[in-house]
Amino acid sequence: MLDRLHTKTKVKQPMKKRRKFTAEFKSKVALEALREQHPIHEIAKRYQVHPSQVAEWKKALLGSASSVFESERSKKDDGFKQKLKEDRLYKQIGQLQVEVDFLKDSCDKLGIIIPEDELR
Repeated sequence: MLDRLHTKTKVKQPMKKRRKFTAEFKSKVALEALREQHPIHEIAKRYQVHPSQVAEWKKALLGSASSVFESERSKKDDGFKQKLKEDRLYKQIGQLQVEVDFLKDSCDKLGIIIPEDELR
């Protein structure tokens, strides 16, 4: 019965702030994990991070590795394609504006009155 009277109450500890790691640190840890010279749990212990975090950084590094070898030409080609698309759209806008102006002039010549709210 005395044991029940002396039960410990849990005191809530303040939550720890989340640590933020630099990209340089993450890549260093991920590269070491990628080399597989030491088990992930040892690497995690050495850098004081959770093993699942090391595995996640390793996976992210492997997933984005191909972008390192993307050529500048392919990046320029994407920019060039975007520029062509923009030029085509500006040309289409210009053509539509010419057509609208022509129709407005034609309506004026024929005496057709267009309400103000439709002239925009």
